Amino acid sequence: MADQDLARNGGVTLAELLARTGASAGKDTFSIREMTREFGVTARALRFYEEKGLLAPERQGQDRIYSRRDRSRLRLVLMGKCVGFSLEAVKAMLDLYDLGDGGVTQMKVARTKYREQIGRLQAQKSDIDTAIDELERAITVIDGRLAGIGASVSKD
Repeated sequence: MADQDLARNGGVTLAELLARTGASAGKDTFSIREMTREFGVTARALRFYEEKGLLAPERQGQDRIYSRRDRSRLRLVLMGKCVGFSLEAVKAMLDLYDLGDGGVTQMKVARTKYREQIGRLQAQKSDIDTAIDELERAITVIDGRLAGIGASVSKD
């Protein structure tokens, strides 16, 4: 659901998320409209993240009021999604902040998870490169067969 919202909005790059870090400096609370505009997500995505326990806005009547903590957590959620982490993995890392050790455990766990993710992504990249090479070889074989029977080959 939230992933579809991001895709529909063209997604958000890691660089864009990092650039937005100081966009609302000095503010303590944010409306749902401010959050959707700043991060390029829909209200539906924010509610989804709330259901998953990633955000915990206060309620004033029907309105959701997001704190600086919610804003930071949303930025980290989107950054995690951007590099391929599941929401569950992101939540587990975010929840370590509440241990009261100044974030040391959170940073150590995050660093380990980041290294693991780099390994997974490098393996995927290798698999993709291999698949592309195989497809290019198959195209060459097909082009040769088509040329052998006098059929025209469209150039891509």
